[in-house]
Amino acid sequence: MNFFAQYGAKLAQWWAEKSALDVAWFAIGMAGQSLFFVRWFIQSLASERAGRLVVPDTFWYVSLAGSLMVMAYGVYAVEPVIVLGQFGLLIYARNVYFIWRDEAAKRTSADARPAPASPAK
Repeated sequence: MNFFAQYGAKLAQWWAEKSALDVAWFAIGMAGQSLFFVRWFIQSLASERAGRLVVPDTFWYVSLAGSLMVMAYGVYAVEPVIVLGQFGLLIYARNVYFIWRDEAAKRTSADARPAPASPAK
């Protein structure tokens, strides 16, 4: 039996042994991996539109969401390789914090600006 046939048989056996809860967690993990895949399209499209390298805020939000979902699956499945592989979660959370902090600072500075003077009559 060749490699692909053996792998297919093992995969079919693995799938048959999964409970409904396992399948739900598997779906969460796959959704997280899909977000990780999509984030590169987000970054590439933003860079193409700008004509230069750009990493949009959306990239960091999608990275954080994907990492959280994959981490949750790894914890449920007791997969230490997956859990340890989500170290980037700290970086993504930090970058989202910076985005929020900068947006709050912009709002505060906009609120602190004096209102335009009324024209004299």
